[in-house]
Amino acid sequence: MKITFFGATEDVTGSKYLVEHEHTKVLIDCGIFQGNEELNKRNWDPLPIDPKTIDAVVLTHAHIDHTGYVPLLVKNGFKGKIYCSKATYALCRILLIDSGAVQENNAEKEHKKPLYTRKEAEESLRYFQTVAYDSPIVLSDSLSCTLIRSGHILGSSFIVLSDGNTTLTFSGDLGRPDQIIMKSPPQLKHTDYLVLESTYGDRLHDIGDPIEQLRDIINQTVKKGGKIIIPTFAVGRAQKVLYYLYQLKQKHTIPNIPIFLDSPMAIKVTDLYCEFPDEHKFSVKLCEDIFGIATYIHNIDDSKHIDRMKGSAIIVAGSGMADGGRIVDHFKHFISDAKNTIVFVGYQADETRGRDLVRGAREIGIDGKTYPVRADIKKLDMLSAHADYNEILAWLSSFGHIKQVFLTHGEIQASESLQKKIKERFGWQVVIPKYAESFELV
Repeated sequence: MKITFFGATEDVTGSKYLVEHEHTKVLIDCGIFQGNEELNKRNWDPLPIDPKTIDAVVLTHAHIDHTGYVPLLVKNGFKGKIYCSKATYALCRILLIDSGAVQENNAEKEHKKPLYTRKEAEESLRYFQTVAYDSPIVLSDSLSCTLIRSGHILGSSFIVLSDGNTTLTFSGDLGRPDQIIMKSPPQLKHTDYLVLESTYGDRLHDIGDPIEQLRDIINQTVKKGGKIIIPTFAVGRAQKVLYYLYQLKQKHTIPNIPIFLDSPMAIKVTDLYCEFPDEHKFSVKLCEDIFGIATYIHNIDDSKHIDRMKGSAIIVAGSGMADGGRIVDHFKHFISDAKNTIVFVGYQADETRGRDLVRGAREIGIDGKTYPVRADIKKLDMLSAHADYNEILAWLSSFGHIKQVFLTHGEIQASESLQKKIKERFGWQVVIPKYAESFELV
């Protein structure tokens, strides 16, 4: 068995791992690169392997940095099956089509052809085949894989590949234990090789109570007559924020101000939580109650209307790193007013508007215009759906001896920090692969 790393190497985006066994080629995850110009250029470079020669794709979960290259893979000749869980497929029907629309919009602004279109994203969905958890998928005469629910987001899975002699496991994005919505990731007992994410390999999550912190932020902002603007990711984070707001409303510890969910994608994703109750801890009735506290904003006119409303309100909108989506338009109206508060609730990658703001930027550029930053900027660090390094080490402790761990999906300082911790605690061999680097697994 051989593995080659075509993404998420020394970075947190573009996950693609090619596994070759005898005459079979399987791509684990098929993510798009997101972030700075250099990373985005990689999306336009030819994949180092001809898509026509790939026999199958297996997806850990639906996030675009793990699935967003699928339409381009199909466009360039892939004709095999794309295996994933049922909830991952349901999310991909939303996320990939949206990604195609984004590609078209970006291409129009930049006067060039899109990476792929909405129609091409829809076409790629024909190649998906959903599979049940814990049921082996036969990829060839001697190679099989199994999806195990992992607790990161709806549908997320560990992927275990086996040729009967060697076992290779992919963590995907590792969920956290004792989450409020998602079920805890199960402990695994054995693998020969492990591809492990390292997003928070050098950090611990804040142990404070996010509900109390959010309560204080809201109450302080309302006293000033301001608005609370929460940039959020559509999958997982938006739903967690709504749950916290539901709790605060139930306890009557915040004023009865309007709450808006201004993200068509997040609205569609939120509806899926009621369709897949086995994926999380909430009943269908509780889902309906929690997600019913917000007014859903579907169209641009209504989004513009809430910017003109008087008085305090809470606006939850995409994108989570404030580099696109409707949140950017809300910033134009609110970021230069000291009455308002911007609350970041997730990871902010390098060279994003969100990272600049949490680092203290005094001004930001939007659509060619500079806006002074006078709003209060807050960051809640305990909402992440990624395990921190203590949680990763605790998850690893259930394994027996692992021959080799490959650290991916982390900025280099995070991967190096986790590499040191794993070596010190377990004595395993730990490698941080470089782009297009290959390893023989024996």
